[in-house]
Amino acid sequence: MITYHDTEWGVPIHDDQKLFEFMVLDAMQAGLSWRIVLQKRENFERALDGFDISKVAKYGDKEYDLLVNNEGIIRNRQKLAATITNARSVLAVQEDFGSLDAYLWQFVDGRPTVNAWKEGSQIPAKSPVAEVMSKDLKKRGFKFVGPTICYAFMQAAGLVNDHVTNCFRYEELANSSK
Repeated sequence: MITYHDTEWGVPIHDDQKLFEFMVLDAMQAGLSWRIVLQKRENFERALDGFDISKVAKYGDKEYDLLVNNEGIIRNRQKLAATITNARSVLAVQEDFGSLDAYLWQFVDGRPTVNAWKEGSQIPAKSPVAEVMSKDLKKRGFKFVGPTICYAFMQAAGLVNDHVTNCFRYEELANSSK
């Protein structure tokens, strides 16, 4: 958890495959702890062909059944079906916008939103931007993309800097987004 916080959480991501990975992992977190998701991250990477969007989008019943029976990952049937659906939706977004990156970053005008929370208790579970993103993702066929999941994704993928102001990562990331 500490390594993830210190090296990944909140760092702006512009790679479509990595953005898809974070979308999958944040959807998997719904109702669970992030610790559980991180513990299963490598297993997810193996099970989902390295989060290869094109490969996951082609999954059929056989691959779905393998996922549902894979004890190394979170085997929630709805979340796994959503992963496949979302890969297909990513391909459509790439067709329409050129990249998943271009599509997602438009919600924050191409720059991370830098908040200035003094305490973790101030950090919201969702935001108006996450609500807009959620609505648009759903319109495009994505599943498991409610406003809370979208906001967690935005935090993880660096679309928003929600490190508290006394965290060493806050300034590092705030300065890198200028």
